Amino acid sequence: MSKVIDVHTHMLDNAWVKLLEKHGGKYTLKEVYGGLRAIHLDGAPFMTPIPEMFDWELRIRNMDRVGIDLAVVSLSCPNVYWGGEKVSLQAAQIMNDVMAKARKTWPERIQFFCSLPWQYPETALKELKRARKAGACGVMVLANVSGSHLTDPKFAKIWKAIDDAALPVLIHPSAPPGVKEMDMSQFQLTASIGFTTDTTLAVARMIYDGFFDRYQKLKIIASHGGGTLPFLIGRLDQCFEFIPACRTKIVEKPSLVARRIYSDSVVFTDDALAMAVNVFGSENVLYGSDYPHTIGDPIGCLARVDRLPHGVRERVRGGNSERIFNFG
Repeated sequence: MSKVIDVHTHMLDNAWVKLLEKHGGKYTLKEVYGGLRAIHLDGAPFMTPIPEMFDWELRIRNMDRVGIDLAVVSLSCPNVYWGGEKVSLQAAQIMNDVMAKARKTWPERIQFFCSLPWQYPETALKELKRARKAGACGVMVLANVSGSHLTDPKFAKIWKAIDDAALPVLIHPSAPPGVKEMDMSQFQLTASIGFTTDTTLAVARMIYDGFFDRYQKLKIIASHGGGTLPFLIGRLDQCFEFIPACRTKIVEKPSLVARRIYSDSVVFTDDALAMAVNVFGSENVLYGSDYPHTIGDPIGCLARVDRLPHGVRERVRGGNSERIFNFG
């Protein structure tokens, strides 16, 4: 069996949590049903810190237990998009330094995506340079940066620097704009529906906007199997064919552009995984677990990957990640 590389897995740090509690503004920490404290946006819970997110030694033990060889860790939402420029940078530096230290402690087991204060492009570029020197092998970005689209021209310098370095980028969802209006606090619908919607909207917009023509060296990894894109890609093609507004910036239909996009395997049925492989291609799907989120499933996600056909299985387990990452 090939090496198992987990590209969607998270860690936190108490210093980051304290900073969020003090400067988070619209982000608040409150208890939810079941007793844990969750981060809320506009009253809707969307991310629940749990003890495993703070314990690196436990992570290594659990990786051994479930058969994960290497973890590319990242900060989850709401990342560092709060508190103003100074606080946002401080939050990014806290997490990038914590992850760089873990990488140095377990060099064969830990790599990391850096977090950046995307709202402040010049500051983000400086932190990208610093984090890469510390060992970051890619970049983490949320599907919306405090409500701004990833294709917003203000982010162009950051994308160019990432593209010049040919880095992988994990696009991770956050609470989508409008959670209050959609009453996503009920049943914690952000987790089940909101996240995949956020990713789907972000990547669909990137497809139609010609993003993948402008930036051809970076590697976009769409979380949670690409959100709902595998299910909806035919609809994107149909709109491209019959709605002129969808053809203003691209000449290829979306299903062809999708072959330039990567996704993880954090889906929870074999059918969903097969759909992601079919839409993005067997060389573009990467193993992910979403550990240690409450709905993370390292064992189940790996079992579903291992039920793929032999050649596909080896690529998704780790072969594709070894090809697109520079784990120097």
